[in-house]
Amino acid sequence: MLFSHKNVIKIVVEAVKGRVQVIAGAGSNNTKEAIEATRYAKEVGANAVLIVSPYYNKPTQEGLYQHFKTIAEEGKIPVVVYNIQGRTGVNIATATMARFKEVPYIEAIKEASGNINQISDVIRVCGDKLDVLSGDDSLTLPLLVVGGKGIISVIANIIPKELKEMCDKFFTGDLKGALKLHQKLFPLCQAMFVETNPIPVREAMNLLGWDVGRSRLPLTPIGEKAKEKLKEEMINFGLKLKG
Repeated sequence: MLFSHKNVIKIVVEAVKGRVQVIAGAGSNNTKEAIEATRYAKEVGANAVLIVSPYYNKPTQEGLYQHFKTIAEEGKIPVVVYNIQGRTGVNIATATMARFKEVPYIEAIKEASGNINQISDVIRVCGDKLDVLSGDDSLTLPLLVVGGKGIISVIANIIPKELKEMCDKFFTGDLKGALKLHQKLFPLCQAMFVETNPIPVREAMNLLGWDVGRSRLPLTPIGEKAKEKLKEEMINFGLKLKG
């Protein structure tokens, strides 16, 4: 695990001073490296770790199960399983998710398959023991409707208040209010993926006056056409741009 990655986790934990919980990204396609990262996150005070399914080497479902199980057993810190086939090349099947219910320290699933049928099935099978969280901003409300518990968000980097308000309205029974906010948020959610994430959200933060710099290679600065589309949706939403 690169020192800079470890340093980010440590700095964030120190900066928040316990005011909010910290879920540290500690995933790798090398189980040994993921265990090392997980142990470090626990050591410096993170509350949980987010473990993405192994990328490139495309393990079998048994390999996926053993990967997450071993990390949880060795790390002894709450684990959020991150399913995102579009980034990793492999989908975690619902049957495999069901096996995680019996693994100590595996407590939640970040579902970014983009498949509401699969998400519904995962919640049906696992929702009694594992919190299923949205990994796609535009699917957050549909996921909540079928029994999900929340969101690990991209768009919350620029509009955390509005996203929280939508979730709060849903959980307090104001379904019409939640739907209205979902419809308002939806075009901006889509704009966050006009190019590969996190290129657009970093550009959006820069446009709002937060100097977060540019993405590192192999990610490149946002293209002009994509930037104009992003700016258009930010303005339509009511955000005031400074760049």
